[in-house]
Amino acid sequence: MKHAMERLNLPARAYDRILKVSRTIAGLEAAPDLRVEQLAEAIQYRSLDKGTWGSQ
Repeated sequence: MKHAMERLNLPARAYDRILKVSRTIAGLEAAPDLRVEQLAEAIQYRSLDKGTWGSQ
């Protein structure tokens, strides 16, 4: 997560949001713990959202 935050130059506020989305994904999958795949998916959603909002 730290590597992704630094590489994508995300603000600290994004950290909490990514974790929240990751937990939601884990809940939908009925997974007891967060996995790297769920964090990666949440980061992808964040990247897509950031790109969409920046173009308007």
